[in-house]
Amino acid sequence: MSKIYHGSIEIVESPEIRQPNRSLDYGSGFYTTTSFAQAKKLVERRIKDKGVDVGHVNVYELDDNALESMKVLLFKKPTEEWVNFVMKNRTERGFTHDYDIVYGPVADDSVYTQFTLYEGGIISMPTLIQELKTYKLVDQYLFHTEKSLTAIKFIESIKVEL
Repeated sequence: MSKIYHGSIEIVESPEIRQPNRSLDYGSGFYTTTSFAQAKKLVERRIKDKGVDVGHVNVYELDDNALESMKVLLFKKPTEEWVNFVMKNRTERGFTHDYDIVYGPVADDSVYTQFTLYEGGIISMPTLIQELKTYKLVDQYLFHTEKSLTAIKFIESIKVEL
């Protein structure tokens, strides 16, 4: 069992698979991270964006044994396969996949700048991968199916105020 975190302006005791209103790294679903600091940073950004006073870092327990019965795609570090997967999710309209869970690095705004240079033909794939290795990348889990949500259990919500 390990702890994972989801930043939100809401308390999320019962996670849901949601269709995002924009393209995300790994597609639709429920995103978490093993980094409390990353989840808190996301909450703080959402508090500012939404103009609310409070948000929450929701804490879950991940049942590692439950993952054995699921279709999992695991990226331990930035690779060509990871770049191609993220690019498909972010740029190919209608792209979907059949993984229950996807785990790997976050392609945040600073990382995505490098993706844009690659997409524009300004840098090569090897250069992109080398550049990404210089970033301190946080991780993310995408729970993509209803089945995948059975692997996590809500523990608590930690209030975040600015």
